[in-house]
Amino acid sequence: MISLLLAILGTIDNHHYLLKILCFYIIVNIAYCIKLKQIAIVDVFIIAIGFVLRIFAGGLVANIYISQWIVLMTFLLALFLAFAKRRDDVVIYEDTGMKVRRNVNRYNLQFMNQALAIIASVTMVCYIMYTVSDEVIERMHTSYLYVTSIFVLAGIMRYLQLTIVDVKSGSPTKILMKDLFIQICILSWILCFWVIIYF
Repeated sequence: MISLLLAILGTIDNHHYLLKILCFYIIVNIAYCIKLKQIAIVDVFIIAIGFVLRIFAGGLVANIYISQWIVLMTFLLALFLAFAKRRDDVVIYEDTGMKVRRNVNRYNLQFMNQALAIIASVTMVCYIMYTVSDEVIERMHTSYLYVTSIFVLAGIMRYLQLTIVDVKSGSPTKILMKDLFIQICILSWILCFWVIIYF
């Protein structure tokens, strides 16, 4: 396994940067397993940071430029999904008294609902800023990407509905595979993005 990793690193131009990211990722995961997962709020942020580190690593491997918008959106979406999943743990704890996680008693439903609302709002604002930024308009050769915000907002609102009203946020993968509304939002976003860029 180590030999394979070294071989992969040897084929990448910026392998020293990738090595630093991998080392930091490993250190963060060890710290998470030992202590950080027991600290409320920090545990969720560590999960989101892990996704950002994977994005950076993937960009180096594929030799692709990772913009600040991708980093921000990845972090915010990961944070949103992680808090939504934690909310399910809080519901179980408040209904049955069973601690799914050691720090679950450091959260409550009111806090989780407000946290989700804040993160959803920031995510939406960040996406709109992305669509109207000069950098993106120049790169995509269009100023109409803001139209795709409709589908992003609809998808976020639906996920909030599933999380807060239906209490079905335990597995983002299952929601993506089973919820028709979110599937339509994603497909509509992709189609709208494609039409705006290529037509």
